[in-house]
Amino acid sequence: MARKPALTTDKLKDLGADKLTQLVLEEAERNAGFRRQVKAALAGKSGAEAIAKLIDRRLSGLARAKSFIEWDKARAFADDLRSLTNTLTSELGAAAPGLAIDRLLRFIATHEQVFERVDDSSGRIQDAYYQAVTATGDLAQSLATPEADRLPDKIMTALGESTHGYLVEVTEVVAPHLPQSGLARWDADLKDAITERRAEEAAGNPDGWFYSMTSQWAAMRQTIAKARGDLDLLIALETKKQPRMQDTLGIAAQLLEAGRSAEALDWVRKPGQRAFGETDRDLSPARVSLEASILEATGDKPAAQALRWRCFEAKLSAVILRDYLRQLWDFEDVEAEDRAHAFALEKAEPEVALQFFLDWPRLDLAANLIAMHPHRWNGGDWHILPKVAALLEHDYPLAATILYRALLDDILDRARSKAYGHGAKYLGKLALLAEETDPTCSGKLVDHTTYLARLKKAHPRKSGFWTRVD
Repeated sequence: MARKPALTTDKLKDLGADKLTQLVLEEAERNAGFRRQVKAALAGKSGAEAIAKLIDRRLSGLARAKSFIEWDKARAFADDLRSLTNTLTSELGAAAPGLAIDRLLRFIATHEQVFERVDDSSGRIQDAYYQAVTATGDLAQSLATPEADRLPDKIMTALGESTHGYLVEVTEVVAPHLPQSGLARWDADLKDAITERRAEEAAGNPDGWFYSMTSQWAAMRQTIAKARGDLDLLIALETKKQPRMQDTLGIAAQLLEAGRSAEALDWVRKPGQRAFGETDRDLSPARVSLEASILEATGDKPAAQALRWRCFEAKLSAVILRDYLRQLWDFEDVEAEDRAHAFALEKAEPEVALQFFLDWPRLDLAANLIAMHPHRWNGGDWHILPKVAALLEHDYPLAATILYRALLDDILDRARSKAYGHGAKYLGKLALLAEETDPTCSGKLVDHTTYLARLKKAHPRKSGFWTRVD
């Protein structure tokens, strides 16, 4: 098929002004968001104030709107919001970044009422607001010092009571670009606001739970502390959180980077937050990798290596094993790698070991593992095993045969009629693989003819499947 010609600036110029004008007019008729961008570009001929005035009308309309947006119009609405952000960034932002940021903050402040007007299960509307947040950070880099110094007050005025969380995100993108004096004043204002609000809340609602802005303001103080390079303040704020909410690994990593290894070791060993799905935090690869690096920084390399190996035995983490091997001398690493592979083959859970050999990667050992446990594999793992079988079928047909049979048996045993098409494909694979696997079965598996006969005897009435096979 012929390749479509790429659009370039030179090729578009070749069309001529009249043709391009006609194309722009036609697209503007079809696309309301594009039409607004064209109008903003035309207004830009009169200066930044003209663009700002045009955008202000759009923002005022968005703030006043109350009607619910039906699902079939939600995509177009999201596109319109993105178009508004694009106009703010490309047209007004290029001419007057301060004016553009003012209007981006006004736009972000509409998020709560907009979310009440539309079902955003797709996340498109939220993406439009995150786009505006990112644009705010990008434009903050272009502000002159006096404007940048005033930005915290503008942010708090526009978003200071926002419960959705964009206040924290805006702080994260702008703080690295603000002057130290402005950051210090912002932190002091937040500290006073937290103290005052907590006193009010304690007096008004001493027992019941309710949402408080102070948690967001405290998170902002930590962002500001990072931007100021004030690690001690960052730590002091972290210690005020409940132990299970503390980001112990994040603090430990920053202490290690700052050369404060002894403190980092204390933090990395605290209970702290538990990552989603993490069952054994003490030997989680992320925590072990960080603690081992800290131990090495303190000069205790043997303890670091012992910790890595203990984690490998518990988790079979390829990342941890690579870290362990990198610390060994030449030839020592080869022996240690062989020892690790032997452990995975002989002592680990087969399912965990299989993932390890795929990650390493050692497909030959993955195939050996599968052949060592021919009846272990669960054909219900349809999201994993077909990919593994496809990886192995060319060079390791016996292992692939074991997996394809497990998949097919599960489909037929459970009468999963919607998967009969996949089952027929697996049976076709098995027929092709039989030429190589039948001579090497050696008691581990029955030959393909016997296997097929058993399927027909066990599932004679599954016509939906056999029809597809025929």
